[in-house]
Amino acid sequence: MANLLLYVSLFLIWGMLFYHAFLMIGGYLHSLKFEKFKRKLTVPSHGYPTVSVLIPAHNEEVVIEDTIKSMIKLNYPKERLEVIVINDNSSDQTGSIIDKYAEQYPFIKAVHTKPPHAGKGKSGALNQGLANSSGELIIVYDADNTPEPDAVRNLALGLANDDKAGALVGKFRVVNAQKNLLTRLINIETLTFQWLAQAGRWFWFKMTTIPGTNFAIRRSILDRLGGWDEKALSEDTELSIRVYNLGYYIRFFPAAITWEQEPETIGVWWRQRTRWARGNQYVIMKYFLTFYKLKNKKVFLDLFYFLFTYFLFFGGIILSHGIFIVNLIVDLELTIGLVSYALLLIGFLLFVTEVCLALSMESNQLTWKNFFIVLLMYFTYSQLWVFLVVRSSYLEAKRILLGQEVKWYKTQRFKQDTDHKSAV
Repeated sequence: MANLLLYVSLFLIWGMLFYHAFLMIGGYLHSLKFEKFKRKLTVPSHGYPTVSVLIPAHNEEVVIEDTIKSMIKLNYPKERLEVIVINDNSSDQTGSIIDKYAEQYPFIKAVHTKPPHAGKGKSGALNQGLANSSGELIIVYDADNTPEPDAVRNLALGLANDDKAGALVGKFRVVNAQKNLLTRLINIETLTFQWLAQAGRWFWFKMTTIPGTNFAIRRSILDRLGGWDEKALSEDTELSIRVYNLGYYIRFFPAAITWEQEPETIGVWWRQRTRWARGNQYVIMKYFLTFYKLKNKKVFLDLFYFLFTYFLFFGGIILSHGIFIVNLIVDLELTIGLVSYALLLIGFLLFVTEVCLALSMESNQLTWKNFFIVLLMYFTYSQLWVFLVVRSSYLEAKRILLGQEVKWYKTQRFKQDTDHKSAV
């Protein structure tokens, strides 16, 4: 029985490794092609589309001023642009900072939410911003983002030149990548995810997941969908499913770049990623069992991926780790022997190859320092994911069984000493 279980666990683990390798090939091919799409972008005959940029902000006094300044520097006609900063029941100086800039710049608009419909999460704040907006296109940035001057222009024109796209997703880079070992690991993870899961899925399946920031979506779609789901902790993933179900695709366009801050302590990282994991589990529970009701069956690819990641692949890792530990105490008479060790070694090498390929697509990222961090990443950072999924699964099961209200954890921000150019 132990041998059979070990074979099953290795099959699940290798299934995920092969799928990621397949996606990474697609990501690499997309990195060679997306500039061709960029060169075709033209301003519509009626002019630039009107754009509303929504920035939800709850107690963001540490970062919100830099974000607003980056909006002022945007290379987009200001008469076609409105920047709506939603002060979501903040108890610090966020509101006064927003008001200061709103008084100086006509295209910047302050929206202040009040209890009881305030401070409950990003989705609620975005819905408040949407209700006060007027743009044909809605673009979202988190309060810690500093998009490059052409980011909004690339998002807007990319969407305006692709009628089949319901949303368009840009690329984000880590502004504090050089802060410490944790931010270096997150930077590598971020780049790998974008070129593997985003670019790879777009190239092979014409599918991409809306992230929490740096994306554009048609206002008409949000109106049809009724805005954001305020019960979803991963409002971006949940919105993606509904956009696909309307018959649109979501394009990945890495020419639109923003810089964002990542957690600098393990505690902040843990709480943020637990929220992400719980949010994805919520999406699985919401849509998987009612998949037959979805009009666009292509959505099943994403739902199955989430199911595989958080249950099957996760189960395979737990199973293999468990067998390894038990075999140290009790002889399970495993016959797979050296084959299992060879598979584990090859799996490790495949992981390193995939990550290094992703880093090679970014300027100055495939360095010897990052290479050694990737080696460390497999045995440390990646293994933390196992414990994180256990924790998030427990919390989400508890919420469902006890009928608890969803509680939003806002990621803590950190004061930055340097600008994003130091992170390149």
